[in-house]
Amino acid sequence: MSDWLFDLGNSRFKFAPLQGERAGSVQAWAHGAEAMDAPALDALPRGDTAWVASVASAALTRQVMEVLGGRFAQVRVAHTLPECGGVRVAYARPEKFGVDRFLGLLAVAPAQQAVLVVGVGTALTIDLLDADGLHRGGRIGASPTVMREALHARAVQLPATGGDYAEFANDTDDALASGCDGAAVALVERSLCQATALLGTAPTLVVHGGGALPLLPLIPAADYRPALVLDGLARWALHQCGCER
Repeated sequence: MSDWLFDLGNSRFKFAPLQGERAGSVQAWAHGAEAMDAPALDALPRGDTAWVASVASAALTRQVMEVLGGRFAQVRVAHTLPECGGVRVAYARPEKFGVDRFLGLLAVAPAQQAVLVVGVGTALTIDLLDADGLHRGGRIGASPTVMREALHARAVQLPATGGDYAEFANDTDDALASGCDGAAVALVERSLCQATALLGTAPTLVVHGGGALPLLPLIPAADYRPALVLDGLARWALHQCGCER
């Protein structure tokens, strides 16, 4: 029997075995847990403890919890703490700080250096952690995917997908890709610039999330950590067990 980590996001459902202080090999259901059919749900692992992080709707979270409750001896849900594992959250009301963002910070701490954590999923999230583990705050914006979908919803002649990035595009599809990806990159670059001015040193840039890959060529300094939330959940689990080193 074993412990497993589950990351229930707005658009993806990922899970991995807990291996030491990190997540093991990650499996993902790209269309979200609500789209999982009975065979897919039946193929989920069984074990001792299921550690769950969820930013999905309450109804979907309950549905997944019920499934996991029948497959694990216990199910424990992560929540944001004011202080944990060397991270101190900036929010006056820490419960308002998304658990996915919290776990992303937990995964990179204690880094002994400033880190800017960028998550690219349904939302684009940016959070700054200084070298002492103090969260300095962050930003939330629309991801490039959501930007495209919003434009398409308001103007159906603008395709929701497609196109290639160019600094000055000469085709509508390329212009859309360039504008939406470029807007996300510009926000990351400004955040890096402002973080450097605030701290007096440039933070390490860590990027994660299902929508991150198209942006990586535009921010070559980024350290891509696709399992960052699950790694943070692993540290949260160890902290709850009192066995974190």
